[in-house]
Amino acid sequence: MNEIKFLVQGSAPEPYLVIFRKSGNNLIALCNCLAGQNGMYCKHRFRILAGSDEGIVSDNVQDVEIVKAWLKDSDVEKALNELHEAEADLTKLKKKVSALKKKVAKTLIE
Repeated sequence: MNEIKFLVQGSAPEPYLVIFRKSGNNLIALCNCLAGQNGMYCKHRFRILAGSDEGIVSDNVQDVEIVKAWLKDSDVEKALNELHEAEADLTKLKKKVSALKKKVAKTLIE
């Protein structure tokens, strides 16, 4: 198993500890921020997965590229791809709903 730890400055006075573990195609990312502790979306983990070093205060910023490479062919990559597809679908549906609302409104005044 491979492990990389980062200290990431967030909204709390003390930096958050973000840990990535890679074993086979399984990738685990933990963060001790409130969202991370509650199993919710945590921007600290997702930023690093996306290749961003924003907020990292530990001296291993270069390890972001390693973690980003770990994402390839992992279980997390598959889940993220599904999320991105769903977000794209949602954007299309929002546009469609907006257009239909305009159509209904126009129909009401004609």
